[in-house]
Amino acid sequence: MRRRVHLLRSLFGIGVLAAQALLPHFVAAADPHEVPRIDGEIRIDGVLDEPAWQDALVLEIAVEVRPGENIEAPVRTQVSIFFSDSHLYAAFRAFDPNPSAIRARYSDRDKLWDDDWVALVLDTFNDERRSFNFFVNPLGIQADAIETATGGGGPAWDAIWDSAGRIDGEGYVVEMAIPFSSLRFQPTDGEQTWGFDAVRSYPRLVTHKMGLFPRDRSNNCYLCQADKIRGFSGASPGRALEFDPTISAIYSEERDPFPDGDFQGVDSTIEPGLTARWGVTPNLNLSATINPDFSQIETDAAQLDVNTQFSLFYPEQRPFFLEGVDYFQTPLTAIYTRTLADPAWGVKVAGKIGRSAIGFFSVRDDVTNLLFPATEWSSSTQREEPSTGTVFRYRYDLGASSTIGALITDREGDDYYNRVYGADLDLRFTPKDTLRLQWLESKTLYPSDITETHGQPEGEFEGRAIDFFYAHQTRSYEIYAMYREISPGFRADLGFIPQTGFRHYDTGYLHTWQQDDPTHWYNRLQVWLGYEHDDDWDGNLLRSAPGTFVMYNGPLQSFLYGVFYYGKQTFLGDEYDDRTYDVRFFFQPTRNLQLGLRADGGDGIDYANNRPGKRLRLRPSLELFAGRHLRFDFSHVYEQFDIDEGRLYTANLSELRTIYQFNRRAFIRLILQYADYTFEEDLYTDGRDPVFKHLLTQFLFTYKVNPRTALYLGYTDNHQADSSIDLTQLNRAAFFKIGYAWVP
Repeated sequence: MRRRVHLLRSLFGIGVLAAQALLPHFVAAADPHEVPRIDGEIRIDGVLDEPAWQDALVLEIAVEVRPGENIEAPVRTQVSIFFSDSHLYAAFRAFDPNPSAIRARYSDRDKLWDDDWVALVLDTFNDERRSFNFFVNPLGIQADAIETATGGGGPAWDAIWDSAGRIDGEGYVVEMAIPFSSLRFQPTDGEQTWGFDAVRSYPRLVTHKMGLFPRDRSNNCYLCQADKIRGFSGASPGRALEFDPTISAIYSEERDPFPDGDFQGVDSTIEPGLTARWGVTPNLNLSATINPDFSQIETDAAQLDVNTQFSLFYPEQRPFFLEGVDYFQTPLTAIYTRTLADPAWGVKVAGKIGRSAIGFFSVRDDVTNLLFPATEWSSSTQREEPSTGTVFRYRYDLGASSTIGALITDREGDDYYNRVYGADLDLRFTPKDTLRLQWLESKTLYPSDITETHGQPEGEFEGRAIDFFYAHQTRSYEIYAMYREISPGFRADLGFIPQTGFRHYDTGYLHTWQQDDPTHWYNRLQVWLGYEHDDDWDGNLLRSAPGTFVMYNGPLQSFLYGVFYYGKQTFLGDEYDDRTYDVRFFFQPTRNLQLGLRADGGDGIDYANNRPGKRLRLRPSLELFAGRHLRFDFSHVYEQFDIDEGRLYTANLSELRTIYQFNRRAFIRLILQYADYTFEEDLYTDGRDPVFKHLLTQFLFTYKVNPRTALYLGYTDNHQADSSIDLTQLNRAAFFKIGYAWVP
């Protein structure tokens, strides 16, 4: 094993030398389009009546890239762009032969993906590694994101910019005004060259994606193929200062004792907070926050937590941690900011200097969440003790499209620390070949109460993690191999790694068939054959599973996916069959209705009692738009688990989200989450109650001028029941938050 570790470490040095020797083999763009500088008053209202638009650069979005492969676009779209001292301006003229078929609804920002939309893609550093993307639907609803160099979906991002949209007899018009202060770009006094694409999504029988240029599907770097635009001489983010004061208030009560006691006040606070942002350079941002409001305005999606082997993952939604999040991403989830539960203050630096990308944050947390991973399960706890979490991330661009990086994380508290350090390499040999490698080491010391209560090692202990991935991707097929090992002593207390003490092997072949004709019975068809294998740290089998899947995309936005495994797995030394399936189907019978069903099951393990069983899980879903303002999202999970003696449990989990969007800025939302679990107590050895019920209700009113100037007013409560208690209200809370983004 030591020889394997030395070999993988040496690959970093070999990879660096190879990457430095890479030739500029990726697709070279044509001569840049010249973007004019135009001064004048522009009103962002979806009406292109200002003289400046007559002198703007005009480009045609003429190429359909999906599902058709570089064919003529089914509809005509023009994009016009120019810039001033402070803004980049863009306008789309999206023609449509049947404007009544345009899909456009009022929604909160970042919720427009079922609609028609247009987008700007800006590689402002012209390094072909990431882009700032701005999306707008025909009613002016916004979304934004940061996209990686390979074209995959990027992390969430909330910029401040302006947009408007208007539907007319020829289609629709969209206007955008993007302040340079909301972008990052290379500092220069002269002209700049940016990578550029303009995209239109046209959902009808299928969803047509159109862009400015043909895309080579055998090149795994999208931004390497992008058009170039030149201009922006004198562009400046200005003073690049932003102050975001907030005031939040909460009043909560809890029934004590439950269920017969009266409600007692448990929290009644009004807290001011402040977050400040400063663009130290046009591409390096400093943020600091004092007494921030990190409350979860967005309720987590419901997840079934019956008979789970490892801790559940919930995505980050808090603005301070989302800012610059792409700088902190690595193949292993060594950074997971949801573990920072109640910060008192925080500071963050993120940006790029030449070929170097830097990310740093330090946060003082008033509580300490701990995840205890193991080979076959995980557990967690929360200590009412403060700790300070600090992360440093460095990444350097190599060659045309490769990177090498370093990571250090440190979490310190009384009689406690967790320190992680390591390196990673993302090497792209050719447009078709990618190699990723990450190596991490950790050192941890837990306080005595943790070692005694949760069975953790005494004194300082160490661990390591290694992740290797290689893929050869072409237009029609992909071959890949993956290896991951995480030692029993590895801990990443600022990350999310719920399993340790294992080695994982994965390899497979994926073949893809594409169809340009949108009326064909399929648009894309994929078949995968693969093999996955897991051993524990002593070399004993955990799981061995050959498998296959079929994935289908076709008319009516239909999607079908089915994966099947036929293998073996072990738990606590006992071997079980592992014959499982997971089938998912979604389609849109009308433009306002999406239906879905996921069914998965097969062999399972009752982890509480270490015995085999059969599991069936059904997950129907419905998404319904009633006009432009009202939306219903409903999902349900039904799960049953049977053992030889009979039905072990039945679980039902429902969630309904009802949203009425008054206009672009204001909406009300009602969330209902209801869980109903029934257990056969005679089949359990731990004396489990046969009934558990839980009801969560949340009402929220929001008025949002931009992502950080917003008003939230809400109410939430929880009801609970078991075999001896009817569904009874456990607690309730009313909350208020107002935030303002001040840009001097």
